[in-house]
Amino acid sequence: MNRIFHVLAAVVLYFGLAAAPASAGGKNTKGIEFFEAKIRPVLVAKCYECHSAKSSKIKGGLLLDTKAGVLAGGDNGPIIVAGNPNASPLIHSLRHEGDTKMPPKTKLPATVIRDFADWIAMGAPDPRVGKGAAKGYKTMTLAEAKTFWAFQLPKRVPAPNLKDAAWARGPIDQFVLGKMQEKGLAPVADADRTILLRRLSFDIVGLPPTPEEIDAFLADKSAKAVEKVVDRLLASPHYGERWGRHWLDVARYAETNGNADNVLFPTAFRYRDYVIAAYNSDKPYDRFIQEQVAGDLLPVKDAGERDQNLTATGLLALTSRPRAQNNPDYKHDLIADQIDVTTRAVIALSVMCARCHDHKFDAISTRDYYAMAGLFDSSLMLFGNNAGKKGGKGAGFHSLSTGAQVMGIRDSVPTDCRVCIRGEARNLGEKVERGFITVLKTDTTPKVDRTKSGRLQMAQWLTSKDNPLTARVAVNRIWLHLFGQGIVRSPDNFGNLGERPTDPELLDHLALRFMENGWSTKKMIKEIVLSRTYQLSSSHHDGNFKTDPDTMFLWRMPVRRLEAEAIRDAILAVSGKLNREPYKGTMLTGPAKKKNPKKGPKGPILDNSYHRTVYLAMVRGRPLPELLALFDIANPNLVVAQREVTTVPAQALFMINSPFAVEQSRYFARRLTANEKLDDAGRVRLAYRYALGRNPSESEQQRALDYLREVTKTNQAQAWTSFCQTLYASAEFRYLR
Repeated sequence: MNRIFHVLAAVVLYFGLAAAPASAGGKNTKGIEFFEAKIRPVLVAKCYECHSAKSSKIKGGLLLDTKAGVLAGGDNGPIIVAGNPNASPLIHSLRHEGDTKMPPKTKLPATVIRDFADWIAMGAPDPRVGKGAAKGYKTMTLAEAKTFWAFQLPKRVPAPNLKDAAWARGPIDQFVLGKMQEKGLAPVADADRTILLRRLSFDIVGLPPTPEEIDAFLADKSAKAVEKVVDRLLASPHYGERWGRHWLDVARYAETNGNADNVLFPTAFRYRDYVIAAYNSDKPYDRFIQEQVAGDLLPVKDAGERDQNLTATGLLALTSRPRAQNNPDYKHDLIADQIDVTTRAVIALSVMCARCHDHKFDAISTRDYYAMAGLFDSSLMLFGNNAGKKGGKGAGFHSLSTGAQVMGIRDSVPTDCRVCIRGEARNLGEKVERGFITVLKTDTTPKVDRTKSGRLQMAQWLTSKDNPLTARVAVNRIWLHLFGQGIVRSPDNFGNLGERPTDPELLDHLALRFMENGWSTKKMIKEIVLSRTYQLSSSHHDGNFKTDPDTMFLWRMPVRRLEAEAIRDAILAVSGKLNREPYKGTMLTGPAKKKNPKKGPKGPILDNSYHRTVYLAMVRGRPLPELLALFDIANPNLVVAQREVTTVPAQALFMINSPFAVEQSRYFARRLTANEKLDDAGRVRLAYRYALGRNPSESEQQRALDYLREVTKTNQAQAWTSFCQTLYASAEFRYLR
């Protein structure tokens, strides 16, 4: 075995692994938002009494009301090790492990302790400087917010005058080239056709092109060749599996609640399937949002449409819900999650940060928060076969025409919420009439129906063309998934803490086009990928790089690493083992068949399925399959508009050492050697086409043949297996150019 490993390591070096591109740094806005939403409220409510500058006696010499105090620690030394929760004394204290217990009398809920662990894992981001706000940020007043870019309706502006007007194929290129001219940049050459096909295939359906598809594209010399490929990919059922997964990240999709009991959501998969089907049918985005926020209240033409709409409201029930026992904040924790997923997912604002205090950065008041809270407090959350949030024994919607059950939401008794002072349910203030965020109200904002929850009016408000955020947020995320970065580089925060758009005129153009084209995601994708900007190569240019090292102005196509799902699916596709049929139901079959179906899985979720990764079970609070964890799959406890992208040695080592990679390399090798019509040279060429979407260069082909001739003398099967594994292990396999 050691000899095989050393041979494989040698051949990896022999064939030449391309260096993985380094990722660019940036402001940790996500971490700060997480701190504001999850950490600061707990510190204020549970810790400041004994550990703030205002405490009558500071216990243990520990101050928790400033960043400096947290980092300094107390009499016993530091309390956190940034990036390592398990090495942080604070986490052990919160878990009540050892002599020091915080808080000393009542242990915090497991979900809160997990939030602190996640926060430390992020590096313990903390915007507090003394008693003031984060350096470089100022709390926005309502008057200032009215003039803030994101709260203005998209404006139609003419495309800029260009020095090289012939380069642009349409308005997108005109806006992009105009910004390049401003910065003294020039676009690089167009991408090679094989590179472009691989890019299109992964971006639209999340799978590599087949050799037959490569041949057909290269043989098509017509002016419409690229457009025909785009149309074919958009019509594929795999499109919905790819783009539906993007939305499932935002929807914090999972099939368990993730807390101590880790209750199963046995019908959650129906929401997953709804999302995939919605993308495949190109459901208008405004309708897509309306169904998820208020599908139970929308008029329908038949039972099938009603079933679909009820399933869509699963968005609001897929929460990592806390335990209800001895938890006075249980109901409000659920509501906070519903507010967070609705506002972050649709309008990219962190409204949940106003639960305990007026928003520290945006003009969102605590009254605004509780006005929205009333909309959800007037609704009943149904967890499939578990209790509803007001204590009702909900069993899904018992009422689908098929007899099936789904998770979701329905109207309950209309209720206006009272403000929970400092976010505490036992400390109630004034009652707030149900409504929406003040800064986004206009003369056309619908009035809440006082006889119902008001979620229908909220859905209308969110998807109105007079809402300045919804279309912008949607097209920015489409752009992000096609270029690796948004025009606004904080895709789940368009507020004061977020980034400003690199090209606001282009963003507005796309938002207006999106609405004019019936909120069609497919049309938006097609318009973008047919642009010359999208079809640029990833070539380096010294002058451009010096001016714009982060490629913010798209003088080339940024090199991007594939997501975890695309890597796994590509490995299976190349080995010939991918099952391309949709998976029916959930893969959590083992735990669900136990006598107590509420008892969650205790070990890692592994599967022997060769279906696409989108169908694998997403389980909170348990180890994920190694490949998914290594390659930065979205945290299902959070609303994730943009995944973290790490580059660590373990990723390359996984492709060399993991049983999965070794097994699939064997299948890949058998697939090649089973073709008796080809000689070794032909098999090498075919291997490159399967794995990398191109033919090998002469030197690559010769090195491969030399290696195979040498190793085949001792073990032909192992020679081909190790050769195939070098292709899997190459950076080129994991990255898109």
